[in-house]
Amino acid sequence: MQRFLAILAFYKPFVVWSLIITAIIGFFNPHLVPAIVTKLFLTVFAWYYVNETNNKHKLTFYKNLGISPLKLFTIMFIVDCILTIIFLTVFKEFT
Repeated sequence: MQRFLAILAFYKPFVVWSLIITAIIGFFNPHLVPAIVTKLFLTVFAWYYVNETNNKHKLTFYKNLGISPLKLFTIMFIVDCILTIIFLTVFKEFT
């Protein structure tokens, strides 16, 4: 449970950007598959950004907790997909 909370703490700065992108996707094309593919692309980009910049030291903390970068970004992607599905489902109901 502590590892999951640590992953959510890592995901916290990305949540606002993720919801903004989900809202934009929902406005133009509220289908789930393009939204999830876009989220996959953005997760890979976030991994690349964190891995190649000065933010790389953040990954050391998670490695010390026993969380590999692959597991960290995979769980982050799954949580993001769940939030995207919920948001787009609610968005479709009101439009």
